[in-house]
Amino acid sequence: MEKKIIIVTAPSGAGKTTIVKKLLATMPVLSFSISASTRTPRASEVDGKDYYFLSSEEFHRKIDEHAFAEYEMVYAGKYYGTLKSELERIWSNEQIPMVDIDVKGALSIKEKYHNNALTIFIQPPSLDALRERLSERGTETQASLDERLAKARYELSFSHEFDEIVVNDELEKAYGEVKKLVTDFLNIK
Repeated sequence: MEKKIIIVTAPSGAGKTTIVKKLLATMPVLSFSISASTRTPRASEVDGKDYYFLSSEEFHRKIDEHAFAEYEMVYAGKYYGTLKSELERIWSNEQIPMVDIDVKGALSIKEKYHNNALTIFIQPPSLDALRERLSERGTETQASLDERLAKARYELSFSHEFDEIVVNDELEKAYGEVKKLVTDFLNIK
């Protein structure tokens, strides 16, 4: 089996996680690639299911061991990365990794895996819509909201570097577009 990868990225709040969860629920060939992170787990998150939560020391040790397909500091002091062992785990189960990561990480994986990787950028209809979505979550302070919006502006400047851009103005429509892109890339009927 060819070692393909599906990479979905978006600014925080653009609907990426919802779309990814729907794809995983309807396409058994896909398997969620669990990212590693140094951030603190949210109340509902489980280590080894949502993320591999690592201490900063553990994360840096893995960097030194070249254990990551990609990694970066996404927010001040908070590292995220895709472990090579996680991709291998999924391929060994004869599935395709569904990688849900930030823009820089997505471009880094694409650089390594070239035509075996499909990169999809989920774009919010506007920054105002994004601000509204993030505010409705109720998980952001004004400072973290401002930080996420600044990062979103930056991330949007890279959208042209992705294989595909899907505007998430209406969730079901965006999901349908992404599903078609994935099935076409994987040659699934």
